[in-house]
Amino acid sequence: MGELYLLVQIGGRRAAIPGARVQSVVEIDQIVPVPLAPRHVAGLAALRSRALTVIDTRAALGLDPALCDTEGRAAVVELDGHGYALLVDRVEDVAQADAVSDRCDATLGPAWDHVALGFVETPVGPAVLADIAALVAGQAPSRSRAA
Repeated sequence: MGELYLLVQIGGRRAAIPGARVQSVVEIDQIVPVPLAPRHVAGLAALRSRALTVIDTRAALGLDPALCDTEGRAAVVELDGHGYALLVDRVEDVAQADAVSDRCDATLGPAWDHVALGFVETPVGPAVLADIAALVAGQAPSRSRAA
């Protein structure tokens, strides 16, 4: 039996988050901004008396958050003892993986280069396997180009 994945849309692309890492899927109603936070940190939200850092996954990829509509739903995950709500465009489904590749041979573009761990093949189609830690960290710093 294959592993389960939460399938979501981020910036118009299907992404997979390992189901074992997802504590819940919630609707985010109110986000309190955090002064001087990085662009991809939308703010803080409360969930059952617990503060979650809300990560705008589109901004974490360096995409313009205004380009995509969002349902206001988020996957709640824990990383290094801290709770995060990964705000996505849309939650699609939970699906079992038919196949998982830890290779990322396709050119996904610079937005996905630091986040894509590989691909997951599911009954509804392929999805980019997203690195939760990379989404929480935000867009990789720009590399200077040699002249």
